[in-house]
Amino acid sequence: MSQSTEPKLPESDIPESVVRRKLLQSFGLFALAAAVPVGVYEWITHSPKLRGIKKPFRQVLDANEQVARTYFSNTNLVRTFPVEEAEKKARVNGYDGIRTPVPEDWKLQIDRPNAEPLMLTIDDIKALPKHEIVYEFKCIEGWSQVQHWGGARLSDFLEHYKLGSKSGNAPTPDNTDDLFKYVGMETPDKGYYVGIDIESAMHPQTLLAYELNGQPINAPHGAPLRLIIPVKYGVKNLKRIGRMFFSDQRPPDFWAERGYDYYVGL
Repeated sequence: MSQSTEPKLPESDIPESVVRRKLLQSFGLFALAAAVPVGVYEWITHSPKLRGIKKPFRQVLDANEQVARTYFSNTNLVRTFPVEEAEKKARVNGYDGIRTPVPEDWKLQIDRPNAEPLMLTIDDIKALPKHEIVYEFKCIEGWSQVQHWGGARLSDFLEHYKLGSKSGNAPTPDNTDDLFKYVGMETPDKGYYVGIDIESAMHPQTLLAYELNGQPINAPHGAPLRLIIPVKYGVKNLKRIGRMFFSDQRPPDFWAERGYDYYVGL
């Protein structure tokens, strides 16, 4: 199947005053640090921790998230490439959550409010329309690689099974009041877990991937099913999804708990 070739649409108009305000919020603390370095250093040193790091640093990361959210749109697509430009051997990075063998009885558990969990097989995922993407996978450590992935759109999955909405109807991006704010995912052994904002989860390039370079993905790459979310750095691209759930509160996130940005958008 050939790569999806959706055209990149124009960015939405963002009022300059809004962007300026978000940028000032983001960089205000660093400007203060430059003006009074000793006092700010002492202030940071004696500040309490907030979600894994000193509170002033976490506040800067939260402000950066607001800037990124200002620019986000599901009509803004990441750059894609011809299939022949994809690396034949995709890089493996990180084994948290996948150090044990793939469970023979693997199923994807979907927790639903006021209903029994859904237990789905890989064939259930493959029954949905297949999409492929060749894009530049970017790691927060600084490396990147053009990779070719195939699977079902997460947005198609949510629509088909009527997930992610409070009403129990198929979710629609325009009806934000009916959407949960976050999607949580974790590996079967609970060793790795992420929280994703619902807007990024429903982005048209976000996949529940089961193929790499046209072949079933192997264990180091997250078999049998993993998240490919091109609008985020690699730390959010959870391998070997075991459980999915929805919440208005931020789900636990492995690297955010260790001091990283929660949003990590591109």
